[in-house]
Amino acid sequence: EVQLVESGGGSVQVGGSLSLSCATSRSIDGRNCMGWFRQAPGKERKWVATILTLTGTDHRYSSRYVKGRFTISADNAKNILYLQMNSLKPEDSAMYYCAASFGGGECYARFRRTDFDYWGQGTQVRVFS
Repeated sequence: EVQLVESGGGSVQVGGSLSLSCATSRSIDGRNCMGWFRQAPGKERKWVATILTLTGTDHRYSSRYVKGRFTISADNAKNILYLQMNSLKPEDSAMYYCAASFGGGECYARFRRTDFDYWGQGTQVRVFS
């Protein structure tokens, strides 16, 4: 069973930054798709960003709501997924989840919960003014 463990959440003022991490129990290097989703109270879980964790590639995709502010990246040697969040807004407040799909190939158009097989428990982000 693959385990994903998120960390790095917390409370931050509007305009601030946070860096989330997701440690995995399985090697992520390869044609694997990993991503971040978020879920606010009473709302659906929504896609934030995804990355193909194949060494030598730079296939990254992000939601229009975070584009230009959030950056997804991965350290294949450490098997860790990151999400750098800058210029945070109150509407970014949510539980953030790490997700993974192994061996599925390209990440393009993978933005549904059903596109991913493994999930972390989440880390809470709160942005206050």
